[in-house]
Amino acid sequence: MYTNQTVIKYFIIGGFSDAPEVEIIVFCLVLLIYLITLCGNMTIFLLICLDPHLHTPMYWFLANLSIVDMSSSINTLYKILVIFITRDKTISYLSCMTQTYILGSSIGHELWILTAMSYDRYVAICNPLRYHMNMNIKTCALLTSACWSVGFLQTIPPVSILCSFSCYSSNEINHFFCDITALMKISCDDTSFLEMLFFIEGIFLLNLTPFLLTLIPYIFIVVAILKIRTSQGRRKAFYTCSSHITVVILLYTTLVSQYLTPNLSRTLDSKKYLALFNTAAVPMLNPMIYSLKNRDVKLALRRSLDKFKPMT
Repeated sequence: MYTNQTVIKYFIIGGFSDAPEVEIIVFCLVLLIYLITLCGNMTIFLLICLDPHLHTPMYWFLANLSIVDMSSSINTLYKILVIFITRDKTISYLSCMTQTYILGSSIGHELWILTAMSYDRYVAICNPLRYHMNMNIKTCALLTSACWSVGFLQTIPPVSILCSFSCYSSNEINHFFCDITALMKISCDDTSFLEMLFFIEGIFLLNLTPFLLTLIPYIFIVVAILKIRTSQGRRKAFYTCSSHITVVILLYTTLVSQYLTPNLSRTLDSKKYLALFNTAAVPMLNPMIYSLKNRDVKLALRRSLDKFKPMT
């Protein structure tokens, strides 16, 4: 442990518990989620790349979402598995800051890609005759570039301020990864400006703005669906949005619970499990939600499997 240390070369990841039986349960759970996440998202990504029937704007965004989910899981879950196997809970200062940056960027990427997907659904339902004209390759490329750029850029200011901190009361992080809020708690520098910046970015850039930009298209979508005369037509239109709505609700609920609720000491352990759900379960559930509820993905998977069946 370090006290008022001006130079930190490494941090110690506290993890979930020191009890061996709890660690084994967490390891098995994380390993299972990690493998399912990588296999599920890689399958979705490869299907979209290889199947011409999925070369549409919606699946273009879904492929980008799969990349984000895989990178997020590798960034956080891989370290948990390594710690359990090697029993080495240390992480270098540079690796810790890098992990913090990648995690923040991944959250931004995912939120803004989901926002772009809501615009795609809006055009498909509210203006279907002009869909291919409005959602062309150039538009998709611009939207995707904007999503990735905002994700990368919005994380730079808070992480840069965090890197400028030189004094820590301890080098043990009460978390299972280098979370920015956990790092602020052990810093003995003045963190008030970073806390304010983190909160403002969290409210406006990472939550309120993309949430409103996701909500507004759905207001028009709901109005358009209600104008459809047949119940079958309304169900079909709603079905095309159901997977996206499920993922949006799931992600925003966990993010608000994790980062935008009061940081009381009695909620620290519960927030770690919320963080596990956000960084592990959500990326795992995304491909399941989109594949199980999506006829095109299931047909693409069937076509791919048929190619490997032996000829009789």
